[in-house]
Amino acid sequence: MTLATLLTFALVTSLLVISPGPNGMLIARIVPLSGRRAGLAAVCGFVAAFYLHGTLSVLGISALLMQSAWAYSIFKLLGAGYLVWLGVRSLIAAARGATPSPHTPELRRTRKRRAFIEGFLTNALNPKVSLFYLAAFPQFLPVVHGLAQPFALVTLHATINALWFSAMVMALGGLRAATRRPAFQRALKAVTGVVFIGFGLKLAQSRLTP
Repeated sequence: MTLATLLTFALVTSLLVISPGPNGMLIARIVPLSGRRAGLAAVCGFVAAFYLHGTLSVLGISALLMQSAWAYSIFKLLGAGYLVWLGVRSLIAAARGATPSPHTPELRRTRKRRAFIEGFLTNALNPKVSLFYLAAFPQFLPVVHGLAQPFALVTLHATINALWFSAMVMALGGLRAATRRPAFQRALKAVTGVVFIGFGLKLAQSRLTP
């Protein structure tokens, strides 16, 4: 694998990472509501999902999934349904209004665990990520390769993603004092809820060709 290949892959994945999507919206919702640590837990979930997709791609399971129209449709609808569920949950929370709770260690652990799961599922159930690892990812690998090269690329992708969204977490975390007002948090839940539903409906109606 040449340096030019690595640089090209880094450029392509960087453009994918910084493009607007569910990941950025998830971070924008989690950090003001639950803090930086929860935001970083979500980023860890993103990274874990990339390794899952990379592993499925290397094993050829992604190709099998995408070659089956019904399996692909189910996978796409699962991803869309999950985004819609996130949105509906946010709207319900916005309608209920602020519910102050003590910041106990157990609550912080629960928030981080939930953030990790949300970050993981948002990417693991995203068919666009699967298509990237099915269609674009193999183009950067030599014809004959072992496991080290594909996982090196997955690590590069995961690192770029982690750096970008960790920077977003830090930036939003610095504004948290100004976003703790109940009215702001309620509005944030409402807006992100609508956006997540929009992402889900768009994904459900998309015609991505496997």
